[in-house]
Amino acid sequence: MDKTLPFQKLQHEFAAHIRDPESQPAPAGIEDRRMKIYRDLFFNNLVKLLAGTFPVLSKILGDERWRVLVRQYFSTHRSQTPYFLEVPKDFLGYLQNEHKATGDDLPFMNELAHYEWVELALQIDTREFDLSDIDPDGDLSAGRPVLSPLAWVLAYAYPVHRISPTNQPQSPAEQGTFLVVYRDRDDKVGFMEINAVTARLLELLQDDTNTGTGGELLAQIAGEIKHPDPQVVSDGGENILADLHHKDIILGTKI
Repeated sequence: MDKTLPFQKLQHEFAAHIRDPESQPAPAGIEDRRMKIYRDLFFNNLVKLLAGTFPVLSKILGDERWRVLVRQYFSTHRSQTPYFLEVPKDFLGYLQNEHKATGDDLPFMNELAHYEWVELALQIDTREFDLSDIDPDGDLSAGRPVLSPLAWVLAYAYPVHRISPTNQPQSPAEQGTFLVVYRDRDDKVGFMEINAVTARLLELLQDDTNTGTGGELLAQIAGEIKHPDPQVVSDGGENILADLHHKDIILGTKI
């Protein structure tokens, strides 16, 4: 026996119609003019909220295609978060796992969406720099460099940081794209394009089981890529470590 109370049935019908007015009828006895206020309020707020996190993607798609995509998310996905700032992450998850691809989809859509979401994720990250076990002026070659928890090392097939309404690559970059997106001690989010060597260095720094010094890690990388002159990698790597330190991507050395 259905134990749904009348007011609960009304709520379910109301919510279903708000999400998908084309397929779900409005509750009986409610004037459509009144329902339209709620339909527009909920959907337009969602469209604006998501466009604020995914500005490049929404501009490339254009208003009509963007609204269709958001409507698909709104009508078919069941969000589990009550927090506005978590909705963009939920939308990203929908694109990656639930969205049914069509021939009109942008080939770089998911990667671009992820890149745009990372900026928000770092802005709202509640972690702070913990320098209690770090020497901020330590020798980055002789000591063990410490990577900031607010630095994300990212790899994409497409050059997502260069995509715009006038620059839309239709095939992946030959070498791929490596980026570091980070938040510094002034809470400013920035990004840095890096090469494969720097990406490998940061990967090694992320590995807590690897205790090598900065110099040792650079020597390891020189061996991995079989560079004919390992000193070139070491010299260039020292400059890279200094630049990463200046940007608060590396916080110092472990005490």
